[in-house]
Amino acid sequence: MLSRVANTVYWSGRYIERVEDTARLVIVTSNLLLDLPKNMTTGWHPLLTITGSESLFYEQYKEANERNVSKFLISDTHNPSSILSSLNSARENMRTTRDVVPNDLWEHLNNLYLSIKMRVEKGVTKNNRFEVLKEVITGCQLLTGLSTGTMSRGEAYSFLRTGLYLERADMTTRILDVRAANLLPKQGDDSNLNLTPFQNIQWVSVLKSLTAYQMYRQHVRLGVKGSDVLKFLLQDEEFPRAVRYCLRMVEGYLNNLPKNDMPLRTLARIQRQIQSADVYTLAHSGLHEFIDELQIGLAGVHDQISATYFGLNASATQSQSQTQVA
Repeated sequence: MLSRVANTVYWSGRYIERVEDTARLVIVTSNLLLDLPKNMTTGWHPLLTITGSESLFYEQYKEANERNVSKFLISDTHNPSSILSSLNSARENMRTTRDVVPNDLWEHLNNLYLSIKMRVEKGVTKNNRFEVLKEVITGCQLLTGLSTGTMSRGEAYSFLRTGLYLERADMTTRILDVRAANLLPKQGDDSNLNLTPFQNIQWVSVLKSLTAYQMYRQHVRLGVKGSDVLKFLLQDEEFPRAVRYCLRMVEGYLNNLPKNDMPLRTLARIQRQIQSADVYTLAHSGLHEFIDELQIGLAGVHDQISATYFGLNASATQSQSQTQVA
């Protein structure tokens, strides 16, 4: 496969996953803030941190309130990682690689983009935002299902799914890093064993941001506890948004590609970090540093993939607004 085509298909997978994840973040944050007292510090700014777009946001807006942040993340075309911008990028990528992508996939993505663009042009308000974002999420899930059901398991499929799962792993680490920061106890404090009602609501929102709440309850069979949430989202081998699961899927798709030694070597190092991590210790100290190491590792996997399959400068050919990492 040509490096240009491989690069474009890989980024299509990343963009589609980014769109779905961003839409869900906005919905869950909206619902969370309705459940919390107004005097609590949790607001809309954490979404900018999660998406790595704080600097760009404050170039255009003065205040990180609901109206500004939701507009920036949903419809602002000056933000290359907004839902509308990412949908357009995925659409353009897929349009130029229609010889390796099924027509059904291209047509559905094109229709989804045109539908959301029309809604945005009419105006996304607080009253219709949920409906628009649910259409986005459902549309992205249909795209993922279509790719699974219609694409041959060749190189194009492997690049598409590699991009999707790397993006997903990155988003899970970002949500854990930002959302867990104010919820986990300090060293020597066991307060997470007895969560206040508002802490419980926020941990539930972490799970819901990753569609993980129901599966967590089935797996843990107890109430929501910070350390158990971390263990589930980092180390579970069966939940499709857990970091360990995502990396195992990336490993499988890379194994289908030639010249995979360097990406697989970097990936194996991250997998060892996750498998050997003492999550209950991290719940009391060191989580931020641990997540930083994971994100550096994910960026390393992306760089190795770019160097191996797309050419040394290929990583610069697509927008990486999430602080230029995987």
